[in-house]
Amino acid sequence: MKLTADLCDEHGEKIKVIPGPFISYGEAKTCSGEVVTLDVEDDNSLVRSALEENGHGRILVVAGKGSTRCALVGGNLGVLASENGWAGIVIDGCVRDAQELSSSPIGIYARGTCPRRSEKLGRGSRDISVKISDVTISPGMHLWADSDGVVVADQSVPL
Repeated sequence: MKLTADLCDEHGEKIKVIPGPFISYGEAKTCSGEVVTLDVEDDNSLVRSALEENGHGRILVVAGKGSTRCALVGGNLGVLASENGWAGIVIDGCVRDAQELSSSPIGIYARGTCPRRSEKLGRGSRDISVKISDVTISPGMHLWADSDGVVVADQSVPL
């Protein structure tokens, strides 16, 4: 996998840096793949339903509006994601069960932790363009995450 710093050096402004900080919680300290998007707030119903599908090495981007009120991913969902072939999850929000997530063999990046679980009311949207900070992320874009940060690019960037 190319590192985020190298991608930024090679492709300049074609690579969009999602402002951090993002903390790595999964066992894999790097991940990359095609983006699947969710737009949710304090409800992880759509997160579970997405992770129940075959991930085909993709990255689930959860635009959780930076909420620190609850966790959108926990240990059980980390196991589910790895069992179903997801390469990683990037959450603009919190995780819980951080110790369990550390043994999940995928990349899991989030803003922080919160011990409270989310609501399960089925609210949110999937496969739409979402914004995290000032970066628009659309389904089908490519994402890379490592210890330097999280970056995305559209399909026109030669990899």
